[in-house]
Amino acid sequence: MHYYRYSNAEVSCWYKYLLFSYNIVFWLAGVVFLGVGLWAWSEKNQCCGAYGPEDWDLNVYFNCSGASYSREKCGVPFSCCVPDPAQKVVNTQCGYDVRIQLKSKWDEFIFTKGCIQALEGWLPRNIYIVAGVFIAISLLQIFGIFLARTLISDIEAVKAGHHF
Repeated sequence: MHYYRYSNAEVSCWYKYLLFSYNIVFWLAGVVFLGVGLWAWSEKNQCCGAYGPEDWDLNVYFNCSGASYSREKCGVPFSCCVPDPAQKVVNTQCGYDVRIQLKSKWDEFIFTKGCIQALEGWLPRNIYIVAGVFIAISLLQIFGIFLARTLISDIEAVKAGHHF
């Protein structure tokens, strides 16, 4: 004799909709957190590129090759620019032609530290916060697995009660 939570075997709509909503919320929240996190990371840590401003040579628009006819050639995105406190509006063209100049002058206009180097400095100082966030997300994922397993057992109970 099998144990069922209900007097008759049926798949609970509550589990189906809760699991679906749970997955959608996690998917949307993940995309939003990734986008906001990458923006905030470069903004707060004052970094440019993964290893430095030279990484922008891999981009079609910002590379310094002769094949590029883009206005952004030998530049960097405005997120790499050192902000001017006197300006109230962000100058989106501040990174144009910066990398044509000598490397010693780059510090005046753009951030020269790479974002991976910034991560290597930030992570040891904040390891407990990062660990806490990972544990919290893991617990939420385990709860999602529990909901999925409950739905699977309900479906199997319905299948066992019907002869196809």
